[in-house]
Amino acid sequence: MYDTDKLLEEIEKLRMKMSSIAMKQGITSLESIAMSQELDRLLNIYEKSKQQDTKEI
Repeated sequence: MYDTDKLLEEIEKLRMKMSSIAMKQGITSLESIAMSQELDRLLNIYEKSKQQDTKEI
């Protein structure tokens, strides 16, 4: 499973990289879309981990 801090760091790095590529190639470029999908995947993992943390308390 992911360490929350590491996951948030990875999310932020990918967000910055995706923004840069979207500015250069456009938001509909294949690379921008692929990064957006990966970012969605990581955000879903983060949300699930937050829900699990809440249930454990």
